[in-house]
Amino acid sequence: MEKGLTIKEIKKYQEEHPQKVEVYGKYGTLAKTYLEEHDPAKYWSLGEELPEYLHQIDEKANEMYEQLYEMYSKKEEYQKTGDFQKDLIKEQEKKNQIENIILKNLIYTEEE
Repeated sequence: MEKGLTIKEIKKYQEEHPQKVEVYGKYGTLAKTYLEEHDPAKYWSLGEELPEYLHQIDEKANEMYEQLYEMYSKKEEYQKTGDFQKDLIKEQEKKNQIENIILKNLIYTEEE
């Protein structure tokens, strides 16, 4: 009968080899999921560079969001009217447009 590790040995190993947990933002997480499900070759080829890649996706997406939000806010169709409900709908439409652009250009793409 083979002997397994004791709880003490497992705890010692865990202390000596802590797992590094990466936390990504919304777009980094979406990109990771997309790569895992639709482009596993790229996912695995990134290897240790994956966290950096995903953090860059988050940064690019946030920059793109800010730029697009500013640009769309200047368009007449997204100007506030004073009607709360209409303005709320316009704001959501603007955010949806921006989201779609980011997803199409940064997340759901075959190229970097």
